[in-house]
Amino acid sequence: MPRLPVSCFIISKNEADRIARTILSVRDMVDEVIVVDSGSTDDTVKTATELGARVVFNAWPGFGQQKRFAESLCRNNWLLNLDADEVVTPQLQSEIEALFAKKAPSVAGFWIDDLVVYPGNTKPRVFARDHRFIRLYDQNKIRFKDSTLFDNVDPEDHTIASLKAPLHHFPVRSFDDLIAKCDERASYNAANAKAKSRRSLTLRIWTEFPMQFLKYYFWRTHVFGGMAGFQFAMITAFYRFIRIVRMREGSSAKALELNSSRKRPGI
Repeated sequence: MPRLPVSCFIISKNEADRIARTILSVRDMVDEVIVVDSGSTDDTVKTATELGARVVFNAWPGFGQQKRFAESLCRNNWLLNLDADEVVTPQLQSEIEALFAKKAPSVAGFWIDDLVVYPGNTKPRVFARDHRFIRLYDQNKIRFKDSTLFDNVDPEDHTIASLKAPLHHFPVRSFDDLIAKCDERASYNAANAKAKSRRSLTLRIWTEFPMQFLKYYFWRTHVFGGMAGFQFAMITAFYRFIRIVRMREGSSAKALELNSSRKRPGI
């Protein structure tokens, strides 16, 4: 089949061991693959370039901003956004190709299920229910939000359809990697989140861990993942709790600094 009038873009940093699988899952389907790298020190850039991707460096500005920068590099109206640890399944490729068989879709974009694959596994657990994202969309109608913390496409008031086949997401190399990744993200989110009252954060200290564990273990069905699912839910919920702890500490530090400045004599 001729390649689709779709640009695929990927943001990356130190993904040399995973990005090849991502690029190979789409390069024969889409018109171009663009990788926006924020300063890899491994072979990410070399690997992506050898596989035919166009690689552009952009210092990290934030999640939404980096995605919007990548959008600006694409030559097609229709975009497919992938993370460097995601794979387009053959079923999803066939479904996307069918969408463009006659002409470009009339809707603004498509929701795609993003299913987690545990370290050491090759496919998601049974009854997986992780995330849904708008990953295939017309950038003339909708784009990523200009957000430092979040990387979500804003649907506005446009019609968004759903695709049946999923992406497979390999988010961590090991459970040690999951711990390190969650810790880094907890610190990043706490440092960049909007200010919240210390009172509300104190309440969440008591509720965040149990609520997040229930959400991940039952609502997102990691209960069907055996011991791996239990570990995934526990680690993820714990670092959601740590994020609130760090936000509360930051709030307390700012309050002390403000009180101290008020007590200083005027000049």
